Amino acid sequence: MNKRNLFVIITLCAIIFSCGSNIDAKKKYFSIKTDNNKTKYKLGETVKASIVNKKKIEIDSVVYFLEDARLNTTNENGLEEKLDNERLGKHLLKAIVYYEGKEEDIYQKLTFFNNAPPKLYKYRVIAEYPHDQSAFTQGLEFIGDTLYESTGKNGLSSLRKVDYKTGKVIIKKDIDKKYFAEGITIINNKVFQLTWQSKEGFIYDLNTLEKTGSFAYNKSKEGWGLCNDGNQIYKSDGTEKIWILDAENLAEKTYIEVATHNKVKSKFNELEWIEGKIYANTWQKDGIAVINPSNGAVEAVINLSGLREKVSQHSDLDVLNGIAYKKDTKQLFVTGKNWDKLFEIEIIK
Repeated sequence: MNKRNLFVIITLCAIIFSCGSNIDAKKKYFSIKTDNNKTKYKLGETVKASIVNKKKIEIDSVVYFLEDARLNTTNENGLEEKLDNERLGKHLLKAIVYYEGKEEDIYQKLTFFNNAPPKLYKYRVIAEYPHDQSAFTQGLEFIGDTLYESTGKNGLSSLRKVDYKTGKVIIKKDIDKKYFAEGITIINNKVFQLTWQSKEGFIYDLNTLEKTGSFAYNKSKEGWGLCNDGNQIYKSDGTEKIWILDAENLAEKTYIEVATHNKVKSKFNELEWIEGKIYANTWQKDGIAVINPSNGAVEAVINLSGLREKVSQHSDLDVLNGIAYKKDTKQLFVTGKNWDKLFEIEIIK
């Protein structure tokens, strides 16, 4: 076979394949159009949308959904939905158009923000306590007067029980050097500990810190921070998502996305549940975000700038990371990676 004949055969095959693809391709007769092509909304605003009928086909009916929740319509083809306490962040508006005994699914991407900017809080140092300078703090949580701490880095990761007043480590369990440990939370007399990029977490006995099991991640990208509300667990993974986990089997049930009045936010590290809110360190930021767990709104930011200057300055000194709340006395404590102090602080609103 000469080159010319081979070229003709290849060309004919390409044409046939192209024609076949065009025949099989599903045509889109409709699209969703929002008022003024708006795709960003704040709570309290109303999403208005209608169907663009490209071929003027007779439509029987239209049903709208926001994710999996069916929405009410104002007329045959139009949507008018006021945003109340919807989950913030990225959403997919879906419409099913019924026509001539057929149906077509169409989509529009939307983003929801809070209706108010975060409040700005300051702090005051109440007391200072010694803290292990070699601890690359990833997770911090109180049970009674005992402080539980997770430290990171490959080969240096550990889980600890600490006397917070003296800084003395009561029990220390070293983690296999192949793991980079991250956040912890304590629920049902168990300590749950994340690893960073290994897609695996560990379960420990609260009293002995003996490892009793492990769990796998699912859709979450990585392991960053953990906290719990007494019923379910919240997990950050470095993205804008905070995942909500089943406290029994650690399955990822759903998630919230964190947003302010104008931005979707990410890189939330250590988490702590405090009086119905999620308090979160933001990686590389000298502050704590106060997050509404029902919709992801950043309701306040605590400016902790200047705190890092109060600890010993050395070559391994790293960022603010570590929030612990003593529920019985309503005391708030913070520290950082390789900080030699643990601070009790008061929030000034």
